[in-house]
Amino acid sequence: MKYMKQFGIIIAMTLAAELLEKLLPLPVPASIYGLGIMLAFLVSGFLKVEAVKESADFLIEIMPLMFIPAAAGLIDSYHGLDGILIPAAVTVAVTTVAVMAVTGRCAQRIIRKGQNGK
Repeated sequence: MKYMKQFGIIIAMTLAAELLEKLLPLPVPASIYGLGIMLAFLVSGFLKVEAVKESADFLIEIMPLMFIPAAAGLIDSYHGLDGILIPAAVTVAVTTVAVMAVTGRCAQRIIRKGQNGK
């Protein structure tokens, strides 16, 4: 029953994000609204991490499985990438390295800040 309650909380946040996407005339995906809502609830203390931890851990564990349909769709539409395959591959490689570098630097700063605060 605990997992149902946790998934219910996550689904409620997702529903609120979908509603925000429909109501606000901004080009922001519902997933970003959902992350913002969840962050606001967690930071404000209105929602405790323990209230969604196990379900969130489960969703993170199965996340790689969720990329299979997207990869299959990309393979299916390969013929549309014929002319831009090299530029697309270079763009993906460069942006992947950039995202990894920025994420690593942010993580290092957060860790250092946490160590200095103790």
